[in-house]
Amino acid sequence: MERIMLVEDDQQIIANISQTLRKWQYEPVVVKDWNRVAEEVAASQSDLVLCDITLPTFDGFYWIQEVRKKSAVPIIVISAADIDANVMHAVSAGADDYIMKPFSGAVLLAKIQAILRRNKPQVGRQLAFAGASFNSLTNELVKDGQAVQLTPTEGAMLQILLRQKGQAVSKREILELLWQGGKYLNENTLNVNVSRLRGKLHQLDLDKQLLTERGVGYRIVD
Repeated sequence: MERIMLVEDDQQIIANISQTLRKWQYEPVVVKDWNRVAEEVAASQSDLVLCDITLPTFDGFYWIQEVRKKSAVPIIVISAADIDANVMHAVSAGADDYIMKPFSGAVLLAKIQAILRRNKPQVGRQLAFAGASFNSLTNELVKDGQAVQLTPTEGAMLQILLRQKGQAVSKREILELLWQGGKYLNENTLNVNVSRLRGKLHQLDLDKQLLTERGVGYRIVD
């Protein structure tokens, strides 16, 4: 049974989400100590995290960054519908997707299932470039025996670029493919995520393979 961590302090929302998760055979886990959220996420070994922005101690942005220091666990942000800037900030901090309040259980479930499918460890679907091998199901990038784990968003972004290797992919296309058409996001948010991906590539001396096409978008080359 896959485990979903709820970083949320509204008891009614917790109850509603937990009911939906149990109905679909997911195990909900809730935060107990609001000063140790990142530690609890790590200890829970959850498969996915649902994180609100307004929390009792530090806000969701802070905890996303803390979790990202040690984990690539998928994170879906829960955001108030009237605060668009929160979405951009959360994705820049390392979140993989977002859902706007109020939301239905069906919409939440669809997002959870999509991200878990994308991040589910399996063998196969290897994409190669510049002497490296990228597994689009595990989001693991390997070169010369060294491996780097990408987050679901970083992995999806790399996969989009590799599917069109050698060609420039527009920023708008990436936004539309990754984040609900990018309705609440702008190019600055995308740039931050590309910078994070480039940092991971740098660990394997692959950062020069990710090119910025000014005024257009990005391109991966061998």
